[in-house]
Amino acid sequence: MSIVFPNVAEVQGLYGPFSFSEKLLQKIWLRGDFDRSAARATDGRRVHIFHPGKWNLLGGPDFHGARFAFDDGENRTGDVELHLHASDWNAHGHARDPAYDGVQLHVVLFPPPVGAVTRGAGGREIPILALLPLLHHDLESFAADDAVESLAQRPSGRVLDELGQLSAPDLIRLLREHGEQRWRLKVHFARQRLNRLGWTAACHHAALEILGYRFDRGPMLRLAGRFPLAAWAAGAVDAGRALAAEAEAWSAQGVRPANRPRARLEQYAKWVRARPDWPDHLAQELSTWPEPDGEAGTRRIRREHRFAARRARLAAACCGEAIGGTRFDTLVCDGWLPLFAAHSGDKMNLGPIWVHWFPGDLPSWLSKSLRQLAVLTPEQPACTGLAQGLLGWDLAGEAAMVARLGRGA
Repeated sequence: MSIVFPNVAEVQGLYGPFSFSEKLLQKIWLRGDFDRSAARATDGRRVHIFHPGKWNLLGGPDFHGARFAFDDGENRTGDVELHLHASDWNAHGHARDPAYDGVQLHVVLFPPPVGAVTRGAGGREIPILALLPLLHHDLESFAADDAVESLAQRPSGRVLDELGQLSAPDLIRLLREHGEQRWRLKVHFARQRLNRLGWTAACHHAALEILGYRFDRGPMLRLAGRFPLAAWAAGAVDAGRALAAEAEAWSAQGVRPANRPRARLEQYAKWVRARPDWPDHLAQELSTWPEPDGEAGTRRIRREHRFAARRARLAAACCGEAIGGTRFDTLVCDGWLPLFAAHSGDKMNLGPIWVHWFPGDLPSWLSKSLRQLAVLTPEQPACTGLAQGLLGWDLAGEAAMVARLGRGA
């Protein structure tokens, strides 16, 4: 029996095809993970989005009570329907369904053909907004992040069943292979950000994004675009002003006090006051880092190349020690190292540094799995490469399973 996955697009990624679902598009709309300031309907009018609406997980339009306005200045409140393609509106028969009579905006992922129109009951024209040109990341990055989030909520039971059968050398080899692929993906995404923003703005965007809790990524990125690093450095913006600018967008769901938006924004303000030109310091610091032997053990690499001292110097030189702990390590391995690797081109191989760097914030199931697999030893402590390798292996397995189910295998 075939299992059909409706409302899913298959997109070609860097390492093969991946799935992008309508539900993921709905999450992007809800969290505002796109450039609202550049939003324009396909008829050319600016769309000013004040609130995405309440996510409707039952029948009918995807969001109720969204608030937005067009260039005419008239505020509108109504329903929003999302599709991957504009043609899905007719394919799903929404114009004939009274439940959709309140739809005021049709949000789609892929830009429709020129002249395409969405019409509701009685031929009423509904404006179309395409999100793809507005996204802060490419589709593959969104799909990967969504898969990571899903795995965190639903730990994979196959880790020990499958990987526990491998010998220690084979297991390490497998994790390193998947870790290297994760590194190449991160550099690929960083290069796209650099091409779009340039070095200084890319660093600024990455810092605010990583400082924010995962549900606050959208507001943090919008703040990065609205208030550039120079504005923070000049004192034209502080945590209070930044917090107020996205007052309705912040999420407090399951957020510890240290991760709340005000705390993180105050942290960044302190950081920029201490090092207003921190991206320049970052480039200078990383340009002197070594290229260790990637085959050696993590403890030996860290000892020989003085990782602890480099970590302390990096924290002091680039952010005035305003941030530390696992979030600082996440900033290094998810933000700074991929960005500088993309920035330097082929001049520096930072992959081995990234592999052996301190792992930063890890989902609890990931840390537990590494311990249960006995890959961690006194000479091989937890590191970014092994953690990302295990994550990459699990993501690859999930993607393969979805592909098999989609083909009815």
